[in-house]
Amino acid sequence: MDKKIAVIDMGTNTFHLMIARVLDDGFEILSKEKIAVRLGAGGISEGRITPEATERALQALRAFKGVTQSEGIGTIYATGTSALRNAKNGEEVAAKIEQETGIRVQIISGLKEAELIYYGVGKALKIGTRNAMIMDIGGGSVEFIICNEEKILWVESFEIGGQRLMDKFQHQDPLAAEDKVALDIYLRDALSPMFAAVRKWKPKTLIGCSGTFDTLSDIHRLKKGMFKYLAETELPLDLHSFYEIHEELLHKNREQRLLIPGMIEMRVDMIVVATCLIDTVLDQTKIKKIRGSAYALKEGVLLDAIRKERENEVAS
Repeated sequence: MDKKIAVIDMGTNTFHLMIARVLDDGFEILSKEKIAVRLGAGGISEGRITPEATERALQALRAFKGVTQSEGIGTIYATGTSALRNAKNGEEVAAKIEQETGIRVQIISGLKEAELIYYGVGKALKIGTRNAMIMDIGGGSVEFIICNEEKILWVESFEIGGQRLMDKFQHQDPLAAEDKVALDIYLRDALSPMFAAVRKWKPKTLIGCSGTFDTLSDIHRLKKGMFKYLAETELPLDLHSFYEIHEELLHKNREQRLLIPGMIEMRVDMIVVATCLIDTVLDQTKIKKIRGSAYALKEGVLLDAIRKERENEVAS
């Protein structure tokens, strides 16, 4: 099959476009683009997508549609996650997107999202035969997958993503000490089903993927003077560096965080509560090893799209 496919991941904060060529043994990524849409801004805590956020989404998707048209791609696999699936007007927004851009959005459940993340991570790195836990922090939800390279053992999606945690707890910048304590208490309660699963399955490694972990890896890399290879699919990060970066983020305001080499503007606000979330997970699970995956949901969606394309090819 010699075909190009476009995948759009419509996250709560960032929209991603990935164009790939289908190969006999997988895929070759041709290009990636991202736009900070902030789909959940101003309404996620009330369970709605605001008109302003809808307009930002439409602008981003029109731009992505232009890219796919210039590449001669007819089929676009667009996936909506936490912000859309939990919004009272999520289906209405998806219908407006299709009407105005021609892009049909599939709004997926949290469990389906987690399953696709597992397939994406499994393509990026060798998970191994020992149990590990994948963690994907989005703006709306956080997915945990306890697994090994053969199968998923336990999976859950929690609607406590970075945008939601910011709305609840980030009342000052830098984050106030009392708000950090309240956040930790809240997370220990909200994530209790995951902690119980960890006690049962005993994963030894935390595999982080998506925006926060991408940025943490970039900061780590620059601190260590490490070269970045564009084709690499496992991202460098270690536990010592994580704690060092986390402490630095806690004590700096937005302007100071932006000056950290490797920081990007679309991540600078949410990264504080996101690293607090990682810190709580590591503290409660006692996991002592951390890895980073360059692949996550959109690569899982791509693999699923390739499977569907091949099934259609056989059927025809």
